[in-house]
Amino acid sequence: MSRLLIYLKFLRPFTLFPPAIGMISGGITALGAYPKYTLSAEIIINIVMGSLMAALLNGASNALNQIYDREIDKINKPHRFLPSGKITIKEAWTIASLLFIISLIFAGLVNWQCFMMAAIASVMTYFYSAPPLRTKRLGIVANITIAVPRGVLLKVCGWSTVKTIYAFEPWLIGAIFGLFLLGATSTKDFSDIKGDRANGCMTLPIKYGVKQAAWMIAGFFVFPFLLMPWGVGSKILTGNPHIISTAGFVLSAWGMYTAILLVRRPEELTASENHIAWKHMYWMMMVAQVVFAVAYLI
Repeated sequence: MSRLLIYLKFLRPFTLFPPAIGMISGGITALGAYPKYTLSAEIIINIVMGSLMAALLNGASNALNQIYDREIDKINKPHRFLPSGKITIKEAWTIASLLFIISLIFAGLVNWQCFMMAAIASVMTYFYSAPPLRTKRLGIVANITIAVPRGVLLKVCGWSTVKTIYAFEPWLIGAIFGLFLLGATSTKDFSDIKGDRANGCMTLPIKYGVKQAAWMIAGFFVFPFLLMPWGVGSKILTGNPHIISTAGFVLSAWGMYTAILLVRRPEELTASENHIAWKHMYWMMMVAQVVFAVAYLI
């Protein structure tokens, strides 16, 4: 049991909740979108399997990233499981491989569209961490490689558990989350500068400097959520218009507050692995997921 607990901690369990919630939110959103569907046992099973798939796939991504980042983590985070020797490389590969396989099986059991989204996300996850591409080295390309699978495709995949993805509405919702993550995902890079630089990873803080990088990503905390009231006004988002529009403005205001934290003292971002802006990023993402679910239920 103690070994299983170590494996669970290795997967960074806190990070598994947002994708699971995102899948559930995507399914509920599709359920309530025009034309509305009636809840059935099949839909419930699909949404549950989809949420498990997303959590396991994120766990596999975390494991894979730590495998290829072990030299970086020896400098930045020596307490982590691979650099500290608590888990072997062989164990890490076994965990990552099993989780990738199981997650894709779950996706396939839902339907082929869900499987396609999960498979694309898996490939992009591999490209982010592993050579020869290892897009983690390539500045904004790294952000894109994270934002597409964890933002855009996650929402579309959640939608696919209930309805076809051949509609504009799920892609607009996915774009909102994708644009948010395009900037917000860099909050984790500021505290990793020393190790990333030593291993040739040109993240935004390294390429442009801490201050300029903070300003570059600040807007992504604010403007993507303004697409919510725009989507209502354009008749694309078919959920409760008052909830969606109000939430869009509130999330933008929250994002503005977080952006101020980023640019006011950007050097503080380098001092802690989990800076307050990083925590706000995760909470904003989860709140936004819940908002969409509620807006399409009412």
